[in-house]
Amino acid sequence: MTAAPLPHQAQPTLLAVFAHPDDEAFSVGGTLTHYARRGVRVVLACATRGEAGKITVPGMTVDDLGQQREAELREACRVLEIGEPVFLDYHDSGRYERTRHDDPLALMNVNPLDVEVKLRALIEQVRPQVVVTFDPHGGYGHVDHLQIHRATTAAFFSTGHLPGGGPQRLYYTAMSHEAAAGIARMGQDLNPLVYGVSADTVAVRLNVAAYAENKKAALAAHGTQTGAESLLGRMTPEEREALETRMLGTEGFSIGGTRTPITRYPLRGLFDGVTGCEEVEESEAVAPGV
Repeated sequence: MTAAPLPHQAQPTLLAVFAHPDDEAFSVGGTLTHYARRGVRVVLACATRGEAGKITVPGMTVDDLGQQREAELREACRVLEIGEPVFLDYHDSGRYERTRHDDPLALMNVNPLDVEVKLRALIEQVRPQVVVTFDPHGGYGHVDHLQIHRATTAAFFSTGHLPGGGPQRLYYTAMSHEAAAGIARMGQDLNPLVYGVSADTVAVRLNVAAYAENKKAALAAHGTQTGAESLLGRMTPEEREALETRMLGTEGFSIGGTRTPITRYPLRGLFDGVTGCEEVEESEAVAPGV
């Protein structure tokens, strides 16, 4: 687990913490590119290499799925215009028949306090002002997502003693009731009123349409997970168009914690009101492109 430390707090920094390669592309891909374009140092931490994922390309065989998905994530980071990912070196817990109950390094079997220790060290190293992670339901309830939500939340609250007061804001990905209902209609067993949130829970809505090509390229980079047998691959053209309209247009976030006053609501962006980072939300992004 390595990431080059900042010598001081001069550069605004965003730390995004997720569980598997491809979580970042689906949840916050446009946001990561948006802030990278604004001069923010974007650090992506991935807890696992997705070793227990399901290959969704018919006939495709891979000798080492973890190694393959690590390479896919590195390519996704490249097209999202952010730095190399940081791996926490846990194992993917899997789902259904692929669940790794007996793997001591599977994230589901690891003490969340141990994960918090790693994240505290990473926060101390990269000194982010803003941290982003999964919502309390882990998007769709995956146990690894829930583990990362809990550990990242704990690490935010236990790093206020660091120089500069630690991270100033913690955000969770936020999916509206309507978006959750759309996913439920596409075969996911989700109660939209549980997995989605009300409109006034969303503190930040970022228009990421300008980065649609980056996000599409990042999703495509995760080829083992987005093949013909994936949820995306099995969608009708109408379902896919509806999903892409939501995913590629707007990304939303709720507030998980703050150490700085919130003087307006909803916020203009993740750095709105964050001390020393005022210029981030004022600056203009450069022209979009991959």
